[in-house]
Amino acid sequence: MANVRINGEDRALDGPDDTSLLWGIRDLAGLTGTKYGCGTGLCGACTVLVDGVSVRACQATLEEVAGKEVTTIEGLDADGNHPVQVAWRQANVPQCGFCQAGQIMQAASLLNETPNPTDEQILESMAGNICRCGCYERIVAAVRLAATGA
Repeated sequence: MANVRINGEDRALDGPDDTSLLWGIRDLAGLTGTKYGCGTGLCGACTVLVDGVSVRACQATLEEVAGKEVTTIEGLDADGNHPVQVAWRQANVPQCGFCQAGQIMQAASLLNETPNPTDEQILESMAGNICRCGCYERIVAAVRLAATGA
C-alpha cells in the first residue's frame, strides 16, 4: 500500500511500493489522462509534475513520490483553463492528441521554472516529448503564448 498525494488529494493506492507511478495513476487511482507511450522514459507521453517539476511517470515508483505532490493533466486545472491549456487551444496544437497531456505537463513544468523562456529554452525543455504528428511549431507557439499571455 502506498500513500500518494495526487492532484491535491491523499490517496492510499493498493499496490506494491515499486509500482510505477504511471500504473499507480492509471490503474490504481483511475486517472487515465496520463498516457503510456514507450515505457522507457523516452517519449514523454506519461509526463506528470512532481512538486512542480516534470517527471516521466513510467520511470518513477510510488515509493519515490510518497510525501510529494503529484499533478496529472486532470489536476493541472479543474476546468482545463491553466494558461498552457488555454494557449494549446488558442494555437490549435493537437492533431491526434495522444502526446498532448505529456506535452502540456512538460510545458507547465518549464513555465514553473522559467516564466518567460526564450525559444531556445522552449526547444530544449520540450525536446524529450515526442509528437508523432510533428506539431512542434504549434507546440512552441503555444508555450510562447502561455508565457506571454499574448
